[in-house]
Amino acid sequence: MSRDDPEPPFEADADAPQDGIDEGKRLIRVGGASGLSLADRLAERLHRLTWRTPLHGMRLKGRHPLKLLAVPDDPIIGDVARGNALLDGRVTFRGEGRDIAAIDFRRPDWSRAFGEHLQSFAWLRDLSTVATRARAAPIAEDLMARWLHAHADTADATAWAPELWGRRVLFWTAHAPLILSSTDLIYRSKVLNTLARGGRHLDRYADKGRPGVQRIAGWCGVVACGLLMPESEARLHFGEAGLERALGVGLFDDGGVPSRSPQRLLDAIGLLTMLRQCYDVRRREPPDALARALAKMVPALLGVTHADRGLSSWQGGGPAPAERVAAVVEASGVRTRPLRQSRDWGYQRLAAAGAVLVVDAAPPPVARVVEGGCASTLAFEFSDGASRLVVNCGGARAALAGLPDALAEGLRTTAAHSTLTLADTNSTAIHADGTLGRGIGEVELSRQESEAGSRIEASHDGYVRRFGFVHRRQLLLTADGRELRGEDALLPRGRKRRSGATPFAVRFHLGAGVDAEPTADGQAAILRTAEGGLWQFRCRGGALEIEDSVWIDGEGRPIATRQLAVTGEAEAGGASVSWLLKRAR
Repeated sequence: MSRDDPEPPFEADADAPQDGIDEGKRLIRVGGASGLSLADRLAERLHRLTWRTPLHGMRLKGRHPLKLLAVPDDPIIGDVARGNALLDGRVTFRGEGRDIAAIDFRRPDWSRAFGEHLQSFAWLRDLSTVATRARAAPIAEDLMARWLHAHADTADATAWAPELWGRRVLFWTAHAPLILSSTDLIYRSKVLNTLARGGRHLDRYADKGRPGVQRIAGWCGVVACGLLMPESEARLHFGEAGLERALGVGLFDDGGVPSRSPQRLLDAIGLLTMLRQCYDVRRREPPDALARALAKMVPALLGVTHADRGLSSWQGGGPAPAERVAAVVEASGVRTRPLRQSRDWGYQRLAAAGAVLVVDAAPPPVARVVEGGCASTLAFEFSDGASRLVVNCGGARAALAGLPDALAEGLRTTAAHSTLTLADTNSTAIHADGTLGRGIGEVELSRQESEAGSRIEASHDGYVRRFGFVHRRQLLLTADGRELRGEDALLPRGRKRRSGATPFAVRFHLGAGVDAEPTADGQAAILRTAEGGLWQFRCRGGALEIEDSVWIDGEGRPIATRQLAVTGEAEAGGASVSWLLKRAR
């Protein structure tokens, strides 16, 4: 992408949502410090226990369908490497793999992420991408038979999770030719009857998933069954009402998801896009709620893409490559501009002449609806054309399975993001159970646009309770995209006052392939990108050091990188660090 390529990467719709941050906006985290209550956890556990009771078994009984009413297309291309591995007799996902011949669904010996990929049957997409029906069907039917043997007759607490059943319905129906090619009538009947039982299970439990992508996935399964299973007209209307509710609580008004994870939003768009294909194959109009949701979600997603059109790394997700993002967006059919400003989704996008700045300018996600959140408020990522200059480490929930647990959890910390840390602590507490605790409750934000460039000023209160300081960050991207100017200040607030000085560090994690060399005065560094770009970094108000870092790439692999760290101490009256990134070539 050249520096003169215009925004946006996709043509805009006339009905595209408008950006919406007013100057001086205050964003508040409501109920964010506590996860699920004990009562909530017990209720969730009780629901899962009831799945194995005779009563629930009676509820799952019904007429055995003889066929599907139609077979929708899967509009999104799969992963070629994973598909080829399946042809070689092996299921792979994020560095973890199992030989198909050795897979026993009754005795899982895999990670949670691998298990969800395997049991959702998302791998059918990969298999269909690389093989003909004749070659792929035996592989798909072998894995299907193994799953049916383990789980078709018993509603297992993991395998029958509503989110997994919702995904399974979408993939089973979209790739029905791969799993229903057999001439074995008993096998075919069991597949269709299990699908019907899964639909009845979802009728009762789709609403029990956590708000966001989990609940949306469950209701997508209900609606797909209503469209594609015989005699399901009543279920269709019931499912559409449930899906509308799920979208109402699972999406912000600006199109973001409660987890604030771009990868989860990409996932949700993919689910709704698959569901829309179910309407298309039945020649029925999808409900307005589905179309409205996609029209909001796609610009929010594009708002957190870089100049190379791949995702930036936030809230445990990695930098999904541009090809995958483009495939999902194209399949959605939504043509729109990237969302530059958002209220609840919380990301600010500044773009000028091929340079793109994405800033996390909101409180962290609410603990009750997300696990694995990150303490990243006021961090940013910055790219220049195809070069990612400043990034976050990313990937806490998208890294390879073999990554040490300590490192995976470390990727969630404030220090793993390009922002200020005070006394080597997180701006929001990170709990061992995956949730976020106390810390940032309020973010104040203002943004101004002028001929000179775009300016953001934001502050958070994550360090007020413990240290008596507000962190304020100012960022200015010039109109020609050649300069990014910033200031990080610690301002006294509240009653808390520490005696002596408090150490701080402002970190700038550098993108893969960016080389950093210090200048003779120790206050600057020369940055060279793999594409040949040359940038100068200069700071004032602290000591500059160049240290090792790590970045999780689009495949979940840890890549050794470097970081710039500006360190200093804040006295009772506060401290300030000003810095400049300037393109030299």
